[in-house]
Amino acid sequence: MPAPQDMRIVGHWRLVSTRAWTADGTEVAETYGPVSLGIVTLTAEGRMLAVLCDGRPELPPGTVRAYRSYMGAYSFDGATLHTVVDGADTPDWLGTNQIRAARFEGGRMFLRPPPRIIDGREIHRELAWERLVPETP
Repeated sequence: MPAPQDMRIVGHWRLVSTRAWTADGTEVAETYGPVSLGIVTLTAEGRMLAVLCDGRPELPPGTVRAYRSYMGAYSFDGATLHTVVDGADTPDWLGTNQIRAARFEGGRMFLRPPPRIIDGREIHRELAWERLVPETP
């Protein structure tokens, strides 16, 4: 995959907030819980690595900690982040194309995966990221 056309995405980012909602706008619980943790690195050479999890120190009984990690070659055209996964925490992600709509606002990057059907409902999600190291002038 070629290096990104739009270099704004290059860097180390930390997850600062997440939200999830149904097609009618009703807010729902986020996949990674009320204390979501995440890091994503996107290089100028077109490689990315993301790690996300439920960051609560203790989970309610019977709850499984949500966790996702994956990496691959990516391209970014200024509006869409496209990653071909070549490493992941679960085999079903290997070889998949992960696509995220992207926008930048107020120093943050917002990534939005395609809606998914969960428990019969269409769920939309958006993750907000903040640079770990500010850009140099």
